[in-house]
Amino acid sequence: MSDSPSPRPEERLWSPARYRALLREKGPRSVQFRTRLAILIGAVAIGLAATVFAKAADLAADLFGIYSARFRYAPVLTTPLIFAGLVWVTRRYVPLARGSGIPQVIAAQADPERATGSLVSIRTVGGKAVLTLAAVLGGASVGREGPTVQIAAAVMGLSHRLLRVPLRGAVLIAGGAAGVAAAFNTPLAGLLFAIEELASAYEQKVTLLVIAAIVIAGMVAQSVQGDYVYFGLIGANMPVMGALVAVPLAGIVGGVAGGLFSRLMLSLATGTHRVTRWSKRRSILFAAVCGLVVGGLGVATGMTWGTGYGAARAMITGVDAPLWFGPAKFVATLATAVAGLPGGIFAPSLAVGAGIGNLLRPLFPGSPASAIVILGMVGYFAGVVRAPLTAVIILSETTASRGLMLPMFAAAFLADGASQLVCREKLYHGLSRTFAMRDPVPPPEKA
Repeated sequence: MSDSPSPRPEERLWSPARYRALLREKGPRSVQFRTRLAILIGAVAIGLAATVFAKAADLAADLFGIYSARFRYAPVLTTPLIFAGLVWVTRRYVPLARGSGIPQVIAAQADPERATGSLVSIRTVGGKAVLTLAAVLGGASVGREGPTVQIAAAVMGLSHRLLRVPLRGAVLIAGGAAGVAAAFNTPLAGLLFAIEELASAYEQKVTLLVIAAIVIAGMVAQSVQGDYVYFGLIGANMPVMGALVAVPLAGIVGGVAGGLFSRLMLSLATGTHRVTRWSKRRSILFAAVCGLVVGGLGVATGMTWGTGYGAARAMITGVDAPLWFGPAKFVATLATAVAGLPGGIFAPSLAVGAGIGNLLRPLFPGSPASAIVILGMVGYFAGVVRAPLTAVIILSETTASRGLMLPMFAAAFLADGASQLVCREKLYHGLSRTFAMRDPVPPPEKA
């Protein structure tokens, strides 16, 4: 009988076999470790990519501003030609890059692995970025936030492929939401957008890693771009008695207008009526007609080009603007969105909402102008996107108007309800059906 003492429990726990098993399960080569690393690397890359894309979009907008000021009437000719050219290039080389980019990410969740070779491939988002910048250079009423969502999802997919780990739908949600956080410098809005719009379910499991990806992307973008507030430190607020009247009006008017925009877009994208059939058969000509509308409005008004950021910020700060700005920007954004070229509607929708708030300002002479404009923005944006929580948080974070949050919540939920009366289907989810992942057709059997 051996006199050697039996190993103590802690020695058995840290035996070489146990240590090797722990390394396989948790070590640098484990799937778990590589998955976490892929998400963290992807989040950092998203923050950098969103920053570069934002700077490039701002430069393109500035160049178009110089061009349109120097040659005032030229865009009536060049904008339709650019629209037609961009739609031709998109349809021929990167058809999955058309439109916002958010519907593509929603559709990609059905088969994330296969989507990295199509809906969120590097080829697709590379074309998306270049063509969106070209659209901005052409004066289109587009934003960069939707394309940033698709670019961010592709970056997250690439980081997973490089580290050879499985890609899940939740990770694409994290990537897309991180894109929103980085684009607006609003991490909390990115998180709500992931739950409310991309996942379209409050019970969607959002892990700590998903939250980390959103926060990290926002922090990286903030460290590069500086600690800024998108629309500036507005800090708007409103007395209770004024809010009791202004909130219902802003919510209902904004929601109805947003629902109308969504219904018209979905009708032209998925409808079967004569105009839709013609627009698909003659897509290049249809794009040119849309470009003529955008160019004509831009030349006539001088204010409806691009994102509308400058006009929206001016109205928020109390600068008087023409009452026709909101309707004119609505038409310019709709014409751009249905044309079929790459580009988002987030920022233009905020500008339209500011125009709606500006329309309501004369009805409330005793209320702060900035508060009325912000309520109009919340109402219209919630009506278009049908994500009321995201609308409120984006506006509160981009204007630092946290004292207005209760009226904004009320306006957003009223707008969501009013929008449903006009358009029952959510815009991005309706558009995602045009990008549905389909099973490949099997090859014919050999005789």
